[in-house]
Amino acid sequence: MDHGVLLDEAYAVPSVPPASSGVAWLRAGVARFSEGADHARRRGLVERVLAGVDPAALRRPGDPVAVLAGALGVPRAVAGDVALVARCYQPHVPVVPGADEAVARLVDAFGGVWDEATANRVGLLVQACGATRALVAGASPPVPVTRRVAPGGEPVEVDLGAAWFGAGRHACPAREHALALAEGARLFHRLHEDFLVLPNAWDFASAAAFVRAGFAAVGTTSLGVAAGHGLRDGAGVARAETLALARRLVRLPVPVTVDVEAGAGGGELAAELHELGVAGVNVEDGRGDGLADPVSHAAVVRAFKEAAPGLFVNARVDAHWLGVETGSTLERARRYVDAGADGVFVPGVSDEREVARLVAALPVPVNLLAQLPVERLRELGVRRVSTGSLPFRAALGAAVRAALAVRDGGDVPDDVPGYAEVQGLV
Repeated sequence: MDHGVLLDEAYAVPSVPPASSGVAWLRAGVARFSEGADHARRRGLVERVLAGVDPAALRRPGDPVAVLAGALGVPRAVAGDVALVARCYQPHVPVVPGADEAVARLVDAFGGVWDEATANRVGLLVQACGATRALVAGASPPVPVTRRVAPGGEPVEVDLGAAWFGAGRHACPAREHALALAEGARLFHRLHEDFLVLPNAWDFASAAAFVRAGFAAVGTTSLGVAAGHGLRDGAGVARAETLALARRLVRLPVPVTVDVEAGAGGGELAAELHELGVAGVNVEDGRGDGLADPVSHAAVVRAFKEAAPGLFVNARVDAHWLGVETGSTLERARRYVDAGADGVFVPGVSDEREVARLVAALPVPVNLLAQLPVERLRELGVRRVSTGSLPFRAALGAAVRAALAVRDGGDVPDDVPGYAEVQGLV
């Protein structure tokens, strides 16, 4: 049915019975499923909450529900419970296992009071879940239909193709907020529409220094993070250190992407990073001196995308880096793209013909190391060039040279950042 019926007060939203707890309580207490004085009062509650949230503050990378939760003053980690409740929020959908308990946890997050104000704050998050994530994914419209009850009592579906945010008394009051959330979630993706040079940091200070130097985004280097903590790279033993660094880096005003090595932790790790505000990850198929089975690694990529659809998953193909099975590079890359990868990283490629072949054959941005001049890579169609562990290794070398200069009476470089400058990074 055409969206014009949304302006007709004879077409009401589906009614819901009162309830004292769980999803049923939430449905019964929100503006979304009410009419008349109840709707006006509850919508007023929602509008007052939204008036206190600047849409500009929502233009942040990461899970949009987690970003909104933070703006509403509750832990970003509620995003998982919100997603569970969103699956059965509509009155015609049966309540899924665990959703009632998730509502109780959400109420606790908002202070533990089971009242209309809390219900509508929770409702804001739940309604943002599906719609905003659909906006991030490029769905048009983000919500294809809504439901009404016709004057004769029969349920009807209303096409929202020409009214993305509804119309009339139930029009979405959070349009600007939803668009801002989607814009923030897509920021890192959009950087790949042109050409991105990505420096890889190993701690907060190095990342902040890159931001101060004008870089539009920052990645991490798994070698730098692991070695900096006395651990070996590629062994899957630096997860805690990687997460701890990610928590610090999301304070920066640019998107952050994290090297998660082989992706141990799968969807759980992806969701956790995205909730923190991480914009992307690198997931490599190298396993020691060899390569993972491409089918099993594609499953890792798929798990990341299913758990965090807005996360930019850069699938790394290590055939050239390790010098093994180089002929499988394109087949592997295509398999990972089919599994949902947003980009493909192929370190070790330095032949222009191979670069051109990869760019022409893959429908997603190709990421390389700067093993050819950066401008030439840009001309060949590469969308992202990473520094990898080079800055970390260069910093180690510079530190040793400075110490040797002090010990041996040599000249200490005069371009070393001053104490106050470094203090200003944190």
